[in-house]
Amino acid sequence: MSTPLPRAANWGLAGCHTCGKVAPVARGKCPRCGTPLHLRKPHSIQRTVALMLAATALYIPAHLLPIMTVVEMGEVTENTIMGGMRTFWRQGAYPIALVIFTASILIPLLKIIALTWLCLAATGKLNPSPGMLGKIYWFTELLGRWSMIDIFVVGILVALCQLGNYMTITPGPGALAFAGVVVLTMFAAMTFDPRLLWDRLEILHIDPSTLKHPDT
Repeated sequence: MSTPLPRAANWGLAGCHTCGKVAPVARGKCPRCGTPLHLRKPHSIQRTVALMLAATALYIPAHLLPIMTVVEMGEVTENTIMGGMRTFWRQGAYPIALVIFTASILIPLLKIIALTWLCLAATGKLNPSPGMLGKIYWFTELLGRWSMIDIFVVGILVALCQLGNYMTITPGPGALAFAGVVVLTMFAAMTFDPRLLWDRLEILHIDPSTLKHPDT
């Protein structure tokens, strides 16, 4: 096993979360932009877990409550995410149904599971292999890029289907709950400090510099 490379934290140096400047953490604030300096994000795990619990609580009503209400020729129809997906599937619009399933059901659930797994790994509840740890974190970052697809689709439908007295589409409470899930999981990913994972690897005497990125 190679000797672990020295880390900035061992020398009392911290990178500013705003501008990226490295400075002694003893200064308290970044000499460039004045942002408070921390070796690690304060209470990262606790904040991430709290945000994930809130996202999980909203995940259920997001799928039970109607995501949109359609008024067509005086007839009111309410559609949930699952109901809309099944409707598109029965009509043969398979790509749209798959997009709704992936963006509205699969991605939020996978992100909640992945962040929960990372929190368990960072606190020592799990001891995954270095390769698995790097892949799960990379996968979590990848999921975050596709978090708002379904809200975007709803927005497009609302903008295109306002046809006066013939048809009106308005977002329902399910859309608000789903948007809450998306925002909370985004903040949870931002709050989580991945350096805690590498700290755990160092405690387990595994050199983080030997890890390979999934793209390499």
